[in-house]
Amino acid sequence: MATIVVKQIGSPIRRPAIQRQTLIGLGLNKMHKTRELEDTPAIRGMVNKIPHLVEIVEERD
Repeated sequence: MATIVVKQIGSPIRRPAIQRQTLIGLGLNKMHKTRELEDTPAIRGMVNKIPHLVEIVEERD
């Protein structure tokens, strides 16, 4: 199963609530925190929805 490592690079302060909720859905809530998540279309969609707040650090197989 493929996974991706996602890192929070932006603050949700002064952002719409839906963007903050997307960060929480990814399991991110603090700057520079990373999470290893399953590489699914749902996760990719969440990452693509807030590209200014997160970055994909690594893709693993």
